[in-house]
Amino acid sequence: MPLLQTIGLTRHFGSVVAARNVSLRVARDEVVGIIGANGAGKTTFVNMVTGYLTPERGHIRFADRDITGLRPRQITRLGICRSFQVPQVFPSASVRDNLLISLGVIPATPRALWRPLHRPALQEAAETLLQRYQLDGHRSQAAGLLPQGMRKLLDIAMAAARKPRLLLLDEPTSGVSVAEKHDIMDIVMAALREEGVTVLFVEHDMDIVARHAQRVLAFYDGGIIADDAPGTVLQDPTVRELVLGEPGANGEQADAER
Repeated sequence: MPLLQTIGLTRHFGSVVAARNVSLRVARDEVVGIIGANGAGKTTFVNMVTGYLTPERGHIRFADRDITGLRPRQITRLGICRSFQVPQVFPSASVRDNLLISLGVIPATPRALWRPLHRPALQEAAETLLQRYQLDGHRSQAAGLLPQGMRKLLDIAMAAARKPRLLLLDEPTSGVSVAEKHDIMDIVMAALREEGVTVLFVEHDMDIVARHAQRVLAFYDGGIIADDAPGTVLQDPTVRELVLGEPGANGEQADAER
């Protein structure tokens, strides 16, 4: 039984088809990369799985339960979490307090936005996340002052704090310098393997995809045009032309077959 299954997901924005009959299965412990040009339907797919958009047609099943149309909080409670292309952090709170907020907080007085629950179990969980995501050196720094790569790590650590069974990462290396992005992704994937999380990640850097994905979904015009191992998908002539923007890739294959 797959952990995640989508059946015929379809979604329009006016006359634009953002998702076109998207059907797939994701097994437990898989790491799946999602690629596609801007507007191909990647984020629409992620938003539907996580409850931020409702499909017009089709169904979403998670651990053999139909979750179609559930709200984001309901889906999060079932074990699906996500990070965002723009990190969703509390900029004035410290890195450590951001993690404590993700682990569970109660409203404080009107003068304070958050008051972390200082239970020993939460303290220990926050320390584990600080170490696992290599954020310990920034624990007291305000999240809004972190470099982009560290903000990305914090955003993902905050999503992982909920102990999801499935985590969707929306462009985890966007805005991160070329020099940093491989190190950032290595840290993220090592942490998520240790936590036993199934991962789907949207990514534009094909080196990152080839390095970390066990399987790649290529989106184009709202649908999936390829679903296979990274080496197969990234060499597919249709993917090279329509997704990677290599003109004539299909023509090159035709010439080679003559």
